[in-house]
Amino acid sequence: MPNIDSRELILSRIRKAKTMHLPQIPAQPEQNASVFHPITESEATCFKKELELVSGKCEICPTEAVMAKKIHHFITDSAIDKLFCRDNAIIEFLQKNKIPYTNDEAEFTTMQAAITSCEFLVARTGTVVVSSAGNSGRQLMVFPPIHLVIATKKRLVPYLSDAITALQHQYGDNFPSLVSFVSGPSRTADIEKTLVLGAHGPKQLQVFLHNE
Repeated sequence: MPNIDSRELILSRIRKAKTMHLPQIPAQPEQNASVFHPITESEATCFKKELELVSGKCEICPTEAVMAKKIHHFITDSAIDKLFCRDNAIIEFLQKNKIPYTNDEAEFTTMQAAITSCEFLVARTGTVVVSSAGNSGRQLMVFPPIHLVIATKKRLVPYLSDAITALQHQYGDNFPSLVSFVSGPSRTADIEKTLVLGAHGPKQLQVFLHNE
């Protein structure tokens, strides 16, 4: 058998493969099949469980007053001096409950934590849906080391498709320029498959969910 170098051997196999025709099997998508398991518990419990599976945290509070106490405890335990906030409704809540905060843009780059609202909470995936439509803008969902989110149970939806439908209904033709689906703290495992939290965003995501 004559000697054939590796390059020619590879090219000959490619030429041979190009002459072969395998039968085409048409795709048969299951249009009505659900991607996710059904929710068998309350949406709040499901959200908390799913968020904590991806290293986020969730406090379910019966009232807004209890939520305020839990936020006080959180910032004390985390040695946070004050929360950065741009949302006027949340600032009113912080002032009412004597929770230290700042909205001074000169302190933006040195903030320890920021607090925002959200568009929706997706129960099945533990996802926080945020957008650029509110006063918090784009920055507060990605820049602070710790991201606190407050929401009522009215913001809970079962699945991602429900959140998308609700956003379309809410904004219509005036859709936000940015919508983010946040499932837990920022993470990467690019380097030696070692999971690192906070690689491209907050190291901690803490949700406070209340009934009122």
